[in-house]
Amino acid sequence: MSERIVFLDRKSIIADIRAPAFAHAWIDHDKTGPDEVLARIQDASIVVSNKVKLPGDILAQAPGVKMIAVCATGTDNVDLAWCRANGVIVSNIRGYAVHTLPEHVFMLMLALRRNLLGWREDVRAGLWEKADQFCLFTRTIHDLHGSTLGLIGLGTLGRSVRRIAEAFGMKVRVAEHKNAATVREGYTAFDTVLREADVISLHTPLTPETRHMISAREFGLMKPSALLINTARGNLVDEAALIEALESKRIAGAGFDVLSVEPPREGNPLLELDLPNFILTPHVAWASRDAMQIMADQLIDNIEAFVARAPRNVVS
Repeated sequence: MSERIVFLDRKSIIADIRAPAFAHAWIDHDKTGPDEVLARIQDASIVVSNKVKLPGDILAQAPGVKMIAVCATGTDNVDLAWCRANGVIVSNIRGYAVHTLPEHVFMLMLALRRNLLGWREDVRAGLWEKADQFCLFTRTIHDLHGSTLGLIGLGTLGRSVRRIAEAFGMKVRVAEHKNAATVREGYTAFDTVLREADVISLHTPLTPETRHMISAREFGLMKPSALLINTARGNLVDEAALIEALESKRIAGAGFDVLSVEPPREGNPLLELDLPNFILTPHVAWASRDAMQIMADQLIDNIEAFVARAPRNVVS
């Protein structure tokens, strides 16, 4: 029997996607709006989505769907509870960003610790030309070596960030779950990490429990010299509290690759935050060409495994 595979947001990945090794029809849509989802998946047996939302009430009207192949690691766009209850397999992509995202983390971290944007502003303003010596001392520089990195989340990406941090000579503290009753061996209490870290990097999925896990209270615990790096999900951080922390100099800076709503069609206050100690990139930490090709290859591996009745990378 031929499988009917529908990719709802093909434009979200730049890579060569090989044809699955079984009889199939493959339909690509560059993008899919919420009001287009049902019509496009109604006759599908396998649905591929990167970020298109697949709620249970829509999936219930597409009884032919047997698998959702998420072309990403995060699965918060899929109603997992509905899928579990109705026997729909959900597979995701794992480990594809193990190099690209940690490199992005350190790009942000280095730029902020060494005040890259501030130096660029001063050079453009002609301050170097007016200096009475060979260099400028208008900005502060801090080394990564000897500083403390607080990791919140120790999955594949968190472990990769830890390896790079240790190569830089950083001390690494891994945070226990927020509000945990006990602290596991090798972990440090969440609040203690916030108090001790010079840089905090988030690598945890977005769940009801982790939503706004960093807000005004947490900023109040951090060092005034601390940086916050978020390449995970925008809603892990209360954006209003972040702006207050930056503008009041409660923390020293932040590097974000994510926002609470993406793309920010109706704007976002962080887009207007013109500070040399805040860097915002457009959710591209994952998106090196190398990583996207790994993602595309793994996507087909997942689909072929499902059709062979040996599903892999299943999200429980």
